[in-house]
Amino acid sequence: IGGQLWMAENLKTTHYRNGASIPYVENNWGSNTAGAYTFFDNLQSNANIYGNLYNGYAVYDDRGICPESWHVPTEDEFVELISFLGDNAGGKLKEEGFEYWNSPNTGATNEVGFNGRGGGTRNTGHDWDLYLKEHGHYWANLENTEDFYQIVLIITNNSSDAIVGNQGINEGSSVRCLKD
Repeated sequence: IGGQLWMAENLKTTHYRNGASIPYVENNWGSNTAGAYTFFDNLQSNANIYGNLYNGYAVYDDRGICPESWHVPTEDEFVELISFLGDNAGGKLKEEGFEYWNSPNTGATNEVGFNGRGGGTRNTGHDWDLYLKEHGHYWANLENTEDFYQIVLIITNNSSDAIVGNQGINEGSSVRCLKD
């Protein structure tokens, strides 16, 4: 997509690049300060469809969450993607129809084969999973992991936009790797 090579689905790994396990954590995400992953509603079947949800600690771990020759995109790489896509950037990233998105799935064309799905998020305040089939949040890699709020790319069912926003480092979101 505009010179960038993206994975065609959300990450489902349970190991860092060096083979070390990423802990599976069902509850208490708000107090967790180590890398972790989960499944939306703690259901493996959701991971098969939408990928795993990872906290920021797993994303920023030096052992690397993406496979060799791939990396978690930076904020600048997300901005480059959105700029290249122009109008209806979010729609061009989302799968069409209502299998993976709730109605109205505004502007969805999947024109560039990104296959974006509404994988939802893990909220840390109450360990609630939110927005399945409504939001796709994708972690960005940042130099500064000391801040509580970190950068994510966001696409939603009710907009054709793709935006760069932020969320808490303890929250769970998808990862989409980019080729080095």
